[in-house]
Amino acid sequence: MALKCGIVGLPNVGKSTLFNCLSNAKAQSANFPFCTIEPNVGTISVPDPRLEKLESMVNPERVVPTTMEIVDIAGLVKGASKGEGLGNQFLANIRETDAILHVLRCFEDGNIIHVDGRVDPVSDKEIIDIELQLKDLESIEKRIQSLARVIKSGDKEAIKENDLALAIKETLEKGKSVRSMDFDENEYEIVKKFQLITSKPVMYVCNVEESAVKTGNAHVEAVREAVKDENAQILIVGAKIEADISELETYEERQMFLEELGLEEPGVNRLIRSAYSLLNLQTYFTAGVKEVRAWTVPVGATAPQAAGVIHTDFEKGFIRAEVMKYDDYTTLGSEAAVKEAGKFKVEGKEYIVQDGDIMHFRFNV
Repeated sequence: MALKCGIVGLPNVGKSTLFNCLSNAKAQSANFPFCTIEPNVGTISVPDPRLEKLESMVNPERVVPTTMEIVDIAGLVKGASKGEGLGNQFLANIRETDAILHVLRCFEDGNIIHVDGRVDPVSDKEIIDIELQLKDLESIEKRIQSLARVIKSGDKEAIKENDLALAIKETLEKGKSVRSMDFDENEYEIVKKFQLITSKPVMYVCNVEESAVKTGNAHVEAVREAVKDENAQILIVGAKIEADISELETYEERQMFLEELGLEEPGVNRLIRSAYSLLNLQTYFTAGVKEVRAWTVPVGATAPQAAGVIHTDFEKGFIRAEVMKYDDYTTLGSEAAVKEAGKFKVEGKEYIVQDGDIMHFRFNV
């Protein structure tokens, strides 16, 4: 599934440093704006302790984690919606992503210049919000103009679409993002067709200094207050620490470093999992002696759709799915024990896949 999370933010907030930690693709990182012009794309593995547990139980020939794409988009500046600072190109890159990781500078460091000369993450957030909202306002106004001709004919679908577009326009004119609005299922499908940047799910990544990695700081609290009415997540990460961790060569060295900081795992692991969740994705597993593998499906996917991720023939000729819950399998210790306990299920085409299901598909082509 080629779903992408885009990393955005003002210049010099730590976007490229975070991207380098997330991906083997090394983005250029320097202490001046517009260092990143072309978006860097990295395919990253999603860390999942469940995969390690299955590996220890099955002892397969190989283990394959699930992956997702992260795009490092150049730093936006005030006026981007009007083309300032290569703005049109950057906004087009954001439009192509499915979710946004908005990195905010929540640390003080006199050696790293701030594009506006002071550290104020709430103001930084508002600068980018305004640019994205202005671009969406431009898009929705064009949509309303094109609908005007159609609604004259009394087209009911066009009238419904126009009413929704007018409501969105009103929200954007108040300086609010589209994701702050409540839509029912039908309205949401229409909104998706509008391809609005501020309708995308967002996570605010607060980049802090070492001392604030566990508990945050005043800047983080200010961000929390500013986004409390948005449908958004907040994550605290120290990009500099993550860069130091990524430079360590062995697992043991990394664990020692994390223990000294009082952390259980690198922040990028939490970031990747949160981004995966932000994209509304979940994981199911296949487990056998040849391979233990994690597969990605959208939340709400049916068993045939999950089978189709492996191969389209599996979906076309789907007969049934044999399903074990991860907790049952790892607690009871084997497939035979799961069957004996009456927890091995045979499911049909209507079955909705649950995160962590261990599945085997029967099909006929």
